[in-house]
Amino acid sequence: MYRVKISKRLDGQLEKHRSKLIGKADSVLFYLSLGGLLIFLYDLGFAHTAAADATLNTFYGVYTLGLVLVLSLRLILLNRSGVPRGWVIVECILISLAAYGAFLTFFPEHFVLTGTRLGRYLEEDFLILIVLLYVFLIELSRRSLTFYQLRYNPALLFIASFILLILLGTGLLLLPRATVNGISSLDALFTAASAVCVTGLITVDTATYFTTFGKVVIIVLIQLGGLGIMTFTSFLTLFFQSSSSFQNQLFMQGLINEDSIGNTMRTIGNIVWITFLVEFLGACFIYASIGPAEIPQLHDRIGFAIFHSISAFCNAGFSTLSAGLYDINFRFNYSLQLVVIALIVIGGLGFPIIFNLYSYLQKRIRNRWQQVYHRERYVYIPRIINVNTKLVLLTSAILLVGGTFLFYVIEYNNTLSEHSGFGKFVAALFGGVTPRTAGFNTVDMSQLSVPLVLIYLLLMWVGASPGSTGGGIKTTTFALAFLNISSIARGKERLELFGRQVPSKSVQQAFAVMMLSFLVIGLATLLIAYFNPTIPLLKVAFEAFSAYSTVGLSLNLTPELTTGSKLVIIVTMFLGRVGTFTLIAGVLSKVNNLNYRYPSENIIIT
Repeated sequence: MYRVKISKRLDGQLEKHRSKLIGKADSVLFYLSLGGLLIFLYDLGFAHTAAADATLNTFYGVYTLGLVLVLSLRLILLNRSGVPRGWVIVECILISLAAYGAFLTFFPEHFVLTGTRLGRYLEEDFLILIVLLYVFLIELSRRSLTFYQLRYNPALLFIASFILLILLGTGLLLLPRATVNGISSLDALFTAASAVCVTGLITVDTATYFTTFGKVVIIVLIQLGGLGIMTFTSFLTLFFQSSSSFQNQLFMQGLINEDSIGNTMRTIGNIVWITFLVEFLGACFIYASIGPAEIPQLHDRIGFAIFHSISAFCNAGFSTLSAGLYDINFRFNYSLQLVVIALIVIGGLGFPIIFNLYSYLQKRIRNRWQQVYHRERYVYIPRIINVNTKLVLLTSAILLVGGTFLFYVIEYNNTLSEHSGFGKFVAALFGGVTPRTAGFNTVDMSQLSVPLVLIYLLLMWVGASPGSTGGGIKTTTFALAFLNISSIARGKERLELFGRQVPSKSVQQAFAVMMLSFLVIGLATLLIAYFNPTIPLLKVAFEAFSAYSTVGLSLNLTPELTTGSKLVIIVTMFLGRVGTFTLIAGVLSKVNNLNYRYPSENIIIT
């Protein structure tokens, strides 16, 4: 009886302090995982002696045992706090992996997979890295919630997240093992900014300058830059916490342009899952389109497929080939080029368009299924495809068809002369798609005729669609400006589209975005021409358009840029990725609804 009372009293005390203890355990795990990752980066990024290897090996063993103890303590505390059983199972698996990793560190002779392909990966502290990453991502997702509680403009936090990611990427690329023979700080900053801003402009050859570790850093930067670090951390919060507060959803609603606040976190989850699904399928198709003749080693083919799938979907334009897809071994691989085209187009459409089309197709297929197999009456489908989707699809189709046709006609006897009939069509299609912020090339860019270069300037300036991984002023901005000109010329006081009236705010914002783009591109062109006075103006303008629109195409100018010009391009890429309008809106304080109106007076325009 006395023991029962003591047990109940202890349970009561434990229940009283459970949340505090869990919080303390979470904090310890966060700093433990952060410190472990820093040590792991040191292990990967620096060359060290055999004595240092032995010290690191001992550290990993002791460190992992510490993780096991803290994870076990948290599991005991969580087991009675009403957490889902699935979470407890995942924690048990995590503890088992950590314990097994520690065991292998101290007793490597008992490793049963020694000598196998899988064993070579696991022997390199792979299990410990998995545990470290998992724990760090869990705790990072929890820490990210505090940002939503700050009284800062979401746009400023969005911009700050990109700056932080660029600086972090620069530091990782400066690690000795990230490059073959070292890299300057400016070139590392340029490469990191180009990757995070999903541009693709490079001052050094990605294929020869960077090691496997450096290329992994670049592709991770592309992935995080394409999705947005805020979107990714919010997804981690949703994945690991299974819920989100109203304040978190309100914060993210503006960043992803979600109409319904209740669907914000679901939309974020869908964005990440669709991204990974499309990139996985793209990697599979790319892998199927290449063979040992192009890339002899199996792991190199897998790496090539993954790298180019992510780079294509994110419209980044980075390649592990020195000449890009113009490489002699891939120049005539039309199946590979068609896969890359599909990835670029899907990534450039934008997630709102993908979700809208998916919703429409889902209802149509379900309706037809009910009619055919269940003999039910046809159910009327309301207006699902919204005006934004129609405008994006129509504008994208016009630009795609027009760009392909003009490329085919202008370059038929020039850069397309080495291709066959079908090859000319695929190369022209690729040439019509890639300036829409993709950055890949299957022809010699330095040999393009002047008329096509001018057409490329227009296509790069327009860019991809809103909510996508691409850049430019966006297809809707260009379309609204063009349609508004037509509307004004016909004497209409409002802009109507597909049976709907477009708010004047959208038209005003479109012209503001266009004007700001001209200012940034013009200033960038002026500064680059000043720092590189011997370079032809057309090349300079092409570089500025490509940087602002985060395209990545170049007339072989980027490596020749001076230090000042490189800094100009870095700033231009950053402004193009985060949006000049977003930056200004984040800096300037918003004006409350005006409760007054001045008398109107006409301004002479023409």
